[in-house]
Amino acid sequence: MEKGEFNEALREEEKRLKRLRMLVAIGINVIRQGDLSIEEAYRIVEGVRREALKLFPEKGDTFDLIYGSRFRRVISEKYKLN
Repeated sequence: MEKGEFNEALREEEKRLKRLRMLVAIGINVIRQGDLSIEEAYRIVEGVRREALKLFPEKGDTFDLIYGSRFRRVISEKYKLN
């Protein structure tokens, strides 16, 4: 891979990662601030995960590890599951 191709691939990955972070932030904010049932909150998490897999196929385990814990914490706080 040439340097230009590598730089383009890196820019593209950074763009997808930025989009993923934005989706996660929006999902977390909607759950925190919205008047949602717990089922609706879980549907938001699944929707964000589905979009994450479109951006990064075969990285579901990574999503669950990194972002799943954030979503679980927010849902647990919001719905007082502890």
